[in-house]
Amino acid sequence: VQLQASGGGSVQTGGSLRLSCAASGDFFSINVMGWYRQAPGKQRELVARTSSDGSSRYGDSVKGRFVISLDNTKNTVSLQMNNLKPEDSGAYECYAEGLWSAEGGAWADSGQGTLVTVSS
Repeated sequence: VQLQASGGGSVQTGGSLRLSCAASGDFFSINVMGWYRQAPGKQRELVARTSSDGSSRYGDSVKGRFVISLDNTKNTVSLQMNNLKPEDSGAYECYAEGLWSAEGGAWADSGQGTLVTVSS
């Protein structure tokens, strides 16, 4: 599975960015897509994840500011990030989980991070 992320960049405090991640490969389904982030000297943390059943979960620090959305027809997940803060800076890594076939066989994969820098 290949996960191609895009949309990172630099923005000032209070600004917005939109990240996208497209999954490709010979899989049967995608059940979950989401984003983790890691800043220098900090632990990797969940930013947001969303499932094909429509449920979503957000990290406490981004609730109310970030919105995640999944397009199952395009195997793409997007993350709209609003009111960005310097502490949102870091490498944002896309990940996905799914099935290889209708009979099962779970897979999970992560892509290379896209860098987000928020300046004060």
